[in-house]
Amino acid sequence: MKSISFYKMSGAGNDFIIIDNRVPIIDESRLKELIVGACRRKLSVGADGLILIENSQHADFRWRFYNADGSEADMCGNGARCAARVASILGIGNNGRMCFETGAGLIEAEVFASGQVSIRLTDAPLPDLDRSIRLSTGNATISFVHTGVPHVVMEVADVDRIDVKAMGREIRYHADFAPAGTNVNFASPKGLRRLAIRTYERGVEDETLACGTGSTAAALVMAEKYGWTSPVAVDTRSGSQLTIHFERSTSGYTNLFLEGDARVIYKAELSEEAWTSSHRKECACV
Repeated sequence: MKSISFYKMSGAGNDFIIIDNRVPIIDESRLKELIVGACRRKLSVGADGLILIENSQHADFRWRFYNADGSEADMCGNGARCAARVASILGIGNNGRMCFETGAGLIEAEVFASGQVSIRLTDAPLPDLDRSIRLSTGNATISFVHTGVPHVVMEVADVDRIDVKAMGREIRYHADFAPAGTNVNFASPKGLRRLAIRTYERGVEDETLACGTGSTAAALVMAEKYGWTSPVAVDTRSGSQLTIHFERSTSGYTNLFLEGDARVIYKAELSEEAWTSSHRKECACV
């Protein structure tokens, strides 16, 4: 039985399993089983998602990002920052600077000696502000913006008083966002250019401690509603702070940068019994 080397990473509380797959080691026919099994908390490594770092003909590397349920996503801001940190450790890029392929387009990253990582996100359209949707508790006012993946932002007085899992799940599966669904963020302004956030993530199907693209979405919505200028500080559920930099144009937001910590928790070997759903002898390695 072969084991799989991996890095366990945390980006502001969003945690990921990252595997160097430039020399293919993963059996594609068992990839979803690997993702779901390894991301199970208490039964395995546990993570919000799994990332494969692979070769690219157009950039320093390409990634494949998967949520904990095995679904593939185009983009994940904190995952991208963690992938860039691992890529730098692997010697990819030039003095901490790199560019990599994602489903949302090419992402530029810079890894600092402190372990902080900044990524340049793809441009975002102007948010669709203050839409009304019908929920089981009555009408609710939300805003929507796509920051690589779809995000609803609901402004609330106090994020600590929100049932994130119940309300987030209802909005995530709301008919207005079918069939793909949406991520859902609850945001409270905390003075000028600072907000607190809690996020229900599609694919994780629960609240996560942080969400990079969700924090970016909330910052842009608040900037649009209240005329905030760059940068905006976002206090995540983990206690870590993310910083969003941006420029507004008549058609949307450009020069979008997401910055925060991307910590190496450990490097280890993943045994087959850590992720298999049965006692089968096959291995996901090739």
